[in-house]
Amino acid sequence: MKSDIILLGHGSGGKLSHQLLDEVILPRISGLSQRDQNDAAVLRHGGERLAFTTDSYVVDPIFFPGGNIGDLAINGTVNDLAMSGARPLAISVGLILEEGLPIIDLIKILDSMQHAANIAEVRIVAGDTKVVPRGKADKIFINTSGIGIFDHELEILGSGARVGDKVIINGTIGDHGMAILASREGLDLESDIRSDSAALNGLVETILKTGSEQVHVLRDPTRGGVATTLKEIALQSGVDITLSEEGLPVTPAVGGACAILGLDPLFVANEGKLLAIVGPEKAEAVRTAMRTHPAGRQATIIGEITGESAGKVFMRTAIGGLRAIEMLAGEQLPRIC
Repeated sequence: MKSDIILLGHGSGGKLSHQLLDEVILPRISGLSQRDQNDAAVLRHGGERLAFTTDSYVVDPIFFPGGNIGDLAINGTVNDLAMSGARPLAISVGLILEEGLPIIDLIKILDSMQHAANIAEVRIVAGDTKVVPRGKADKIFINTSGIGIFDHELEILGSGARVGDKVIINGTIGDHGMAILASREGLDLESDIRSDSAALNGLVETILKTGSEQVHVLRDPTRGGVATTLKEIALQSGVDITLSEEGLPVTPAVGGACAILGLDPLFVANEGKLLAIVGPEKAEAVRTAMRTHPAGRQATIIGEITGESAGKVFMRTAIGGLRAIEMLAGEQLPRIC
C-alpha cells in the first residue's frame, strides 16, 4: 500500500480499491485470489449450490432522479446474485440511521425498498437497525445481504471469458453516475438524466434460457463503470478485450454532460446495466432475446475477446486507432452507491 491511511479513492472500485483488497483485506480474512473474486460467493451444501452476497450503500444524496438509497440497495443486491446465475430468494436489511433523519424520509426509503423487492420477486426476511448521534453518519447507510439458488448446472464466473466471445451490454452507460453527480452538485444540465437503477434478474433468466452454456461471464458495471469491470474480467480470465468506440451506447445527455465536466462515460457508474460475455455461436441470439425484455431493449454488442494475455483492454476508436484502457487510480465520482 502506498498510503498509510484510508482515502476516499479506496472506495472507487479502481486501482486503490484493488490494492486495499489484495494487499490488506483479503490476505487477512479469506485469502481469496483475484481470479476468484466475483459478485457473489457460491456455497455448496451436499449436491446443492447457493449464492450469497453482501453490500453497503452510502450514496449521497439519498434521493436522486430515478430512485433513492432504498431501491438502489435492493436492486444492487439482487443484481449481484443474478450475475452469478442464481435466482435471488431473500434479502436482509441493516439500517444505520443518523439522529435527525426525518421519519418521513425513512418511510419513503422503506416503501421503495419493499416495492423494489416485490418487482424483483424477493423477500426481505431479516434486518437490524442502529441509530448514531448527529454528525456521526450521513442521514442513512444501508447494508443488504442476499441469498439465491441455482436452477441450472452452469458456472458463470469472472474467469470464464474465452477468445472469440462477444461482449454485450443491455443499454446506455453512465446514467446512474451522472444523475447522482447532477443531483449532488445542483447542476442544471438542461436535460433529464435519471439513474438506471433496476433489478436485472429477469433479464438474466432470458439470457440463460437463450445462451445456456455459451454464457461465460455476467457482471454489472457499477463502481468504476464499464471500463473497470471489463479490466477486472480481463485480469481474471487472462484475456485481451477490445471494444468498439462507435458501438458504445451513450445518451446524448450523458455524453454531453461528461464532455462538459471532463469525465469519461466508460468509467461512470451504472446500476441497471449488465455485461454478458457470450460465445460467438450464441451471441447474436442472446442479444436478440435481450431486446425482448424491458431491461434489454437497447442491447448491443460492444466488443469481443481478442486474445490471451495478462489482462488488457483496448478501445478501437472511431478513427481506427487502438488505445489501452486502464483502471483509474482514484475516484471520479465518490459515493455513487
